[in-house]
Amino acid sequence: MTLLAPITARRPAIAVSSPYDDQWLADVPETCVADVQDVLERARTGVAAARALPRHSRASILDGAAGRIAADAETFARRITLEAGKTIRQARKEVARCVNTLRLSADEARRGGGEVIPFDAFPGSEARQGWFTREPLGLIAAITPFNDPLNLVAHKLGPAIAGGNAVLLKPSELAPLSALALVEALVGAGLPDSVITPVVGGADLGRALVSARDVRMVSFTGGFRTGEAIAANAGLKKLAMDLGGNAPVIVMADADLDRAVAACVSGAFWAAGQNCVGTQRILIARPLYAMFRDRFVAATQAMVTGDPMNEGTDMGPMISEASAERIAARVEDALGKGARLLCGHRRQGAIYAPTVLEDVPHAAALWQEEAFAPVAMLEPFDTFDEAIARANAIEFSLHAGIFTASLDTALAAADRIDAGGIMINDSSDYRFDAMPFGGFKYGSLGREGVRFAYEEMTQPRTICLNRS
Repeated sequence: MTLLAPITARRPAIAVSSPYDDQWLADVPETCVADVQDVLERARTGVAAARALPRHSRASILDGAAGRIAADAETFARRITLEAGKTIRQARKEVARCVNTLRLSADEARRGGGEVIPFDAFPGSEARQGWFTREPLGLIAAITPFNDPLNLVAHKLGPAIAGGNAVLLKPSELAPLSALALVEALVGAGLPDSVITPVVGGADLGRALVSARDVRMVSFTGGFRTGEAIAANAGLKKLAMDLGGNAPVIVMADADLDRAVAACVSGAFWAAGQNCVGTQRILIARPLYAMFRDRFVAATQAMVTGDPMNEGTDMGPMISEASAERIAARVEDALGKGARLLCGHRRQGAIYAPTVLEDVPHAAALWQEEAFAPVAMLEPFDTFDEAIARANAIEFSLHAGIFTASLDTALAAADRIDAGGIMINDSSDYRFDAMPFGGFKYGSLGREGVRFAYEEMTQPRTICLNRS
């Protein structure tokens, strides 16, 4: 099966390389703006094919693809590691999550049919009865990032297929191979190949796709600037966006110190910090601050960086040398404004050493914006109110965390922190694929998490029968 058109003189190739050692992995045909009408014509065929699939077929396809991926899990994990730089141990966990996401999507295809409407709850409607169904939107444009190149794609494709939609899939050109392998698994499990139209290309292609009138919804995971550009170009269609974060974690004086340190190290440096819910600002009760800082720095310095394919490596490269250079410059800016370096801030190619800072001025870009890099900032606080105010001071928020032995404190934090998810005695980067996932405040639109994405990707149709 050929998912993408072959490379020709007219159709250039995008070379996909390992961010660790720049090893060439594959040439992927580039879809250009001139190809968009052909792409849309194929997608229109896919809309009809997707709508014709009964629910049991959608569920069977999704379960079948999950089984295929589970049976070939190590190949999928190695592909993730090679193209995205995630360590092999982390990649295996991503594969397991992808399998779960597809199985959850299969469950939603079976049960997400709608509800009975109690028309007789209103006087004058006693003779009426009816229900609503959940119907496909039609064609969904899904644009996915490099940092979870398999599971974040499954979070778009699984609910879309469950809802009877066709998809224009544009994975990151930096790491498209896992996405294409997922599409192959779905088609191998029986999905008509026109239901998903994968395209790989740059910003011009993205603009052409999201502005197409045939597209009924754009589901995007990525950065704020791209999200703003999509919103400006999309026109009258649904938008679902998971944009950046800058996660705060509060460590109270009564926290389990060992647990908090271990979870925050993992939360800050998982996937080389390229994680929208990664732990970035750690606010520590002053009586615990020095002890937490020393243990956190020691645990960070003990991390093994290098070849992500080695079983003993804790952190591999960022997605590119340019990304590592960008974060190094941002840390330099913070240091120039008065921040104090505790460890890290060394770069070798695309590997940027896990870095810890304190005394970071709140006006610094590193404090105000998403780092999306292996950088954590520590800061003491004196009162709970002060910690909450600092946690909420950023204008966008996906996840937050708090470590405390007090249930009252934990629930008070959950009530007062403005974030889409509050993780109690856990890192901010914990995510279960069935839970609603998305942000508060600026930028984020809609929710992922299979059931919630399924609802975003379908529309109610009401049927009312007047028996009088």
